[in-house]
Amino acid sequence: MLKQQVSSYLYTYAWQNDEEELCKLEMRALFSFDVASNILQSPRKIEPSRSPFIRSRLDVLYEANEISEIAHFARSLDLDGATFKVFCLNKFAIGDIEKIQQHARQQVEREIGLNIQAEPDLYNPEIAFGIVWHKERWYFGYYVEGEAVWLKHQQKPEMYSTALSTRVARAIANIAIPDPASVKAIDPCCGIGTVLVEALSMNMNIVGRDINPLVVKGARTNIAHFGLHGDVQKGDITQNTDSYDVAIIDMPYNLFTHISTDSQFAIIKAARRIATKVVLVTIETMDDFVNEVGFTIIDRCVVKKGTFERQVLVCE
Repeated sequence: MLKQQVSSYLYTYAWQNDEEELCKLEMRALFSFDVASNILQSPRKIEPSRSPFIRSRLDVLYEANEISEIAHFARSLDLDGATFKVFCLNKFAIGDIEKIQQHARQQVEREIGLNIQAEPDLYNPEIAFGIVWHKERWYFGYYVEGEAVWLKHQQKPEMYSTALSTRVARAIANIAIPDPASVKAIDPCCGIGTVLVEALSMNMNIVGRDINPLVVKGARTNIAHFGLHGDVQKGDITQNTDSYDVAIIDMPYNLFTHISTDSQFAIIKAARRIATKVVLVTIETMDDFVNEVGFTIIDRCVVKKGTFERQVLVCE
């Protein structure tokens, strides 16, 4: 099979205008920096389907100024009998580079493909290669397309009008838990489990809790509906005695019940006690409460939906 070593990873991005700040916050969580454009290069390997904003990942094997150099490199690939297909990623504007028209993209794909010593398969290739023109250079490597997993979770058996969208919930799970290895997390005001479903679908170690028994039952139903397994218990966060690396809190609210400022402060104070890091989602400014309990806000963003706004605070 292929023996060449991956040198870096190129990620293409897409976001809605109202979610640009959230996308950039997720970038910073996953890669420790963000970019203004829709393409990001990093030595860190992330599965594209984790993010609601990543379109694809290119595992860079080779880069050069000329297509002929890439074609020469492609001649050395050993696919060990596997079939392949080459995709030119410039089918939309990438960074400062305008979209490459279809006939030109096909010419690039053909030139590379003709030099790969293996059988092409345009419909069901065993190996996908990608090539992209970026920063005045061609980048070539394995191509991994992102899957919109969050879309599958939009229709739940139990729904809640003020719940986060699955796109936002998935990004918030990534912001809270950028590297799931050895991280123990809790969603102590989990509602119907929107964040839990996204986190569990990414194999994150997270448990849920809520004070409302009907909501707890709904969260369990939603988790089971998608074939996932997660622990959701009834209980008040202030009574929780366990410790966690991170807590994700979508501050409770709805159109009919107004949570008191005392209750809001009690939730944040309890979060400070049980977790070393908290990602707080709120429709009201909570900076004073966060600072008072001893947290520092290390990053933040605003997520908009029309005139409705949520603040996302990363606190440590």
